[in-house]
Amino acid sequence: MSEAETLGETQFITVGTDAQSRRIAMMLRPAAPGARGPTLVWLGGYRSDMTGTKAIELDALAARLGLAAIRFDYSGHGASGGDFVDGTISRWLEEALAVLDHVGPQKVVLVGSSMGGWVALRLAQALSARGSGPEIAGMLLIAPAPDFTHELIEPNLTDLERHSLAERGFLEEPSAYSAAPNIYTRALIEDGRANRVMTGIIDTGCPVHILQGMKDPDVPYSHALKLMEFLPADDVVLTLVHDGDHRLSRPQDIERMIGAAEALAKCD
Repeated sequence: MSEAETLGETQFITVGTDAQSRRIAMMLRPAAPGARGPTLVWLGGYRSDMTGTKAIELDALAARLGLAAIRFDYSGHGASGGDFVDGTISRWLEEALAVLDHVGPQKVVLVGSSMGGWVALRLAQALSARGSGPEIAGMLLIAPAPDFTHELIEPNLTDLERHSLAERGFLEEPSAYSAAPNIYTRALIEDGRANRVMTGIIDTGCPVHILQGMKDPDVPYSHALKLMEFLPADDVVLTLVHDGDHRLSRPQDIERMIGAAEALAKCD
């Protein structure tokens, strides 16, 4: 890689063709010369980007261990192109696969936060189904939200929200993290049904560590407990943080994340 890439300059790849074409922004850290070990891959959450606290701390861990790291923004997020309202799990999964194909790591540890946990699980399934791509050496899921459209949004829709989805194609709700409201489109919800993972055993083929706050107002810890029912019993660890919120970005939360990611990277 060039010196600019080493210093973390944003790079772009194009995913999709014609009207579906969008520029995806990436920040790539090369491994130290002679270093061995998996590449750390950050998969962000809904409306988050690759410059958040946890993403930066994961990159810093990679630098300390001499490992390569990949961060990128989904379309409609951060520095990437595309409209946010066009986003679906299928679309963002396609982008994650395209980034991995472009960079070409041999082994990876996937670190997925919130919706990124859903993308990580679908990524494992997609790589296994096609039989090519990197080996997944481990998976760290932080406040994971697999199937959140089906499990957490649809059951709680009001009549007014259902009407908005039917008539306008989207609904809005206040966000605790931004002045702009959260927007959930009909396409996202319908596509979410097609991408559900909690329908049978999820064979990740690697150790999994879940970090979940028990005071998470967005993804209740019961959701993490339910996810555990679909993961093979071996090599799966759930850490419940009694006073943890959804972001899990406090210093003590970051310390847990770094410890778990480092353990997964070293168990390869």
